[in-house]
Amino acid sequence: MRNHRDFLAVTDFSRDEIIETLALARELKDRRNRHEETRPLDGQVWGLIFHKASLRTRISFEVGIAELGGHALYITEKEIELGKRETISDAAQVLSRYLGGIMIRTFSHKDVEELAKYADIPVINGLTDFSHPCQIMADIQTVYEKLGRFDDFKITYVGDGNNITNSWLELAQRLNFELVVGTSEDTLPDMKLVEAANKSGHSRVTIEHDPAKAVKGSHVIYTDVWASMGQKDQADEKARKLRAFQVNEQLVSQADKNCIVLHCLPAERGKEITDGVMDGPHSVVFDQAENRLHAQKAIMTVLVEKQ
Repeated sequence: MRNHRDFLAVTDFSRDEIIETLALARELKDRRNRHEETRPLDGQVWGLIFHKASLRTRISFEVGIAELGGHALYITEKEIELGKRETISDAAQVLSRYLGGIMIRTFSHKDVEELAKYADIPVINGLTDFSHPCQIMADIQTVYEKLGRFDDFKITYVGDGNNITNSWLELAQRLNFELVVGTSEDTLPDMKLVEAANKSGHSRVTIEHDPAKAVKGSHVIYTDVWASMGQKDQADEKARKLRAFQVNEQLVSQADKNCIVLHCLPAERGKEITDGVMDGPHSVVFDQAENRLHAQKAIMTVLVEKQ
């Protein structure tokens, strides 16, 4: 019988829960800097299922679980072959007998939803082709650290309408900000999420095909690779469509003079973002990357405490 919470999408948390989780992330970050232990996962083993390569997701989760007192078990696709060697529901029920929780980084969002449906332990979406909620929690933590607020700012996402864009559209259903998606007519995000965000009564979302207009007055500029993992065969085509949406010094100059620039990494320098911006005074991408650790520790702590 399920008596726990999952984190498959940003919208799995209410506005209050998002703000409380991020307050916990800041507390855990401070405690880490003071070398103080917090061990809510003491005695637990968490399974980390990876169908996609990773630097930040694997290391931040493994370090985070260890710092919370638990142990991480790295599981590759070949070892369990979800939905191939056995059904996802069977695997979920077996894993639930062994583990304290599951993080999965994979392609199909439906597979993650099915895994969570049949598991009796918390399941965290570490990335799918549809969404990347842990990244967005780290993003908004970074925005708060730099701007001092969760609401009343303008963020422009520039580039491919991908899983990052979709998760920001989900966050727009919980917090109050202006989100502009600067992209081509052929690289749009999930338009149902755009509609849902605008209907939520929280944020205002617009699509803009002129990058300079998109970033005008923005407090936050965000970009990502033009062709996500699993879509590298489309790299040349997307580069042609998105070349005008490169985040370079000229584009950044159109935004607020104190704007910050985010990138979820890995970056293809010289394509979606220039070295000058990536290493420049507006960039906070490495603070953002660090915050993956703290945000995810907070998410795991919240899920464990709500069991």
